[in-house]
Amino acid sequence: MLEPISISLESLNLGTLAPMVIAIIGAISIILTDLFNKNKHKSLYVMIVTLFLVFDLFTLLAFSGNERGLFDIMLLDGIAILSQCIIIGGSILFIFLGLSKLRFQDFRHAEYFALYLFMVAGFQFMVSSDSLIMIFVGLETASLALYTMIAMHNRMVSIEAAVKYFTMGALAAAFFVFGSMIFYALTGSLELAQISQVLSDQNYLSSDNFSNYIMVLVGFVFMFAALGFKLSLFPFHTWVPDVYQGSTSALAGFMSVIPKMAGFVVALRFFDVFVHSGDTIIYFMLYITVILTMTIPNLIALQQTDIKRMLAYSSISNAGMAMAAILIGTHQSTNALFLYWILFTVTNFGAFGMLWLNRGKEYKDYDSPYSFKKFSGLAQISPFTAAILGLFLFALTGLPPFALFWGKMYLVSSAVNAGEIALAVVIVLNSAIAAYYYLRPVSYMFLRDPEQGANTKFMQNATTPMKSVVGFAVFLTITSIFYIQPLLDIISHYVASAGF
Repeated sequence: MLEPISISLESLNLGTLAPMVIAIIGAISIILTDLFNKNKHKSLYVMIVTLFLVFDLFTLLAFSGNERGLFDIMLLDGIAILSQCIIIGGSILFIFLGLSKLRFQDFRHAEYFALYLFMVAGFQFMVSSDSLIMIFVGLETASLALYTMIAMHNRMVSIEAAVKYFTMGALAAAFFVFGSMIFYALTGSLELAQISQVLSDQNYLSSDNFSNYIMVLVGFVFMFAALGFKLSLFPFHTWVPDVYQGSTSALAGFMSVIPKMAGFVVALRFFDVFVHSGDTIIYFMLYITVILTMTIPNLIALQQTDIKRMLAYSSISNAGMAMAAILIGTHQSTNALFLYWILFTVTNFGAFGMLWLNRGKEYKDYDSPYSFKKFSGLAQISPFTAAILGLFLFALTGLPPFALFWGKMYLVSSAVNAGEIALAVVIVLNSAIAAYYYLRPVSYMFLRDPEQGANTKFMQNATTPMKSVVGFAVFLTITSIFYIQPLLDIISHYVASAGF
């Protein structure tokens, strides 16, 4: 007769689950609050979300102990802690955009805010594990919540965007599962560290072992396609402009940075073994994808006449630049990835936040309020609004001394130091291309007269808390030179502790 297996709670190290559990408890608390107290004002739910996320952040930073937990499925190493800080910090910023002056369908429901916390918890699970099963569970938890939140805006374009995102997400999930299945068949494990070890020990990445090498390539292609959809890498990026345009500016801004941070961490863990294996086919595949992801959306963005779609294409290009850091595969480039994405989060929040503050009542389905023409002469109508929006567009351009300039400089430096001169040149050239389309709406705002009969009311959706948070983003964007080095020191500490 088999003896029962005894498992102590101490061996499970449940502290690794604490940050995610706090977000889940917060989501359940919001649902229960709405159950017993109907029609509470949305500001209450925004405050509840903020409090739980702050508590989540402090719990994460206070964690000390074994980084492995829950039968070694959880992995709360330096990379997990750093990426969770970015996810939680960005989520706190974006939830304040829920305090809009105009009443929109999605913010009337407490479920929207509960789904927001479930989504954050899903992203936290994604980055806090190297088990493909847990990554998949976190990915689907976050994705299903996000699909629903997009559709809750209750407009035809929003429902259409949610369906498109769901369809693409389902395809990506299928690719992820199929790729995981192949790697499990080859290595007998679903943990990335063990998969890496087996691939290396058994020499599966050598063309001498042809049959296994082909299977590894097939598995890699499926996983690469799955991550490509989530990170909007070329050619898996086609859903992005339509989904962003169908979403609210607040949610589009969130999607442009937070989900991708989780995706980058999974990509960093998964691609690490392949980048350092020296395999020509895999390296060439990654290299071409990174260059095309930076370049093609940039060229398409040049043709856009809508600020929101332009920012959607620019976020794809920026994802390509961050992906370049994973391709380079050095300690400095990993630092550059996190520095770049922190600075991009702040500047992109400011740009999408300003669009959300300027959302008007006259918006109708398929009639974008963000065309360049509608911002013509904004400097004459509202100089302060034009100056702030222009500042964020300058920052996204990468002009010194604004925040993203330092991220791009450090990224280019890591490429040069790794001997990737051609890649560094491509990054610089794409930054120059981006400067043109970022400055186009600025020229409409400052160098043109207002359109006859155009909307002369701006900042209709702004409230004092929203203005304050955007003002905080302005402060961070302008004063970035003072905190870059301390930020790099913190990033380097966490990255080094994770062994990257």
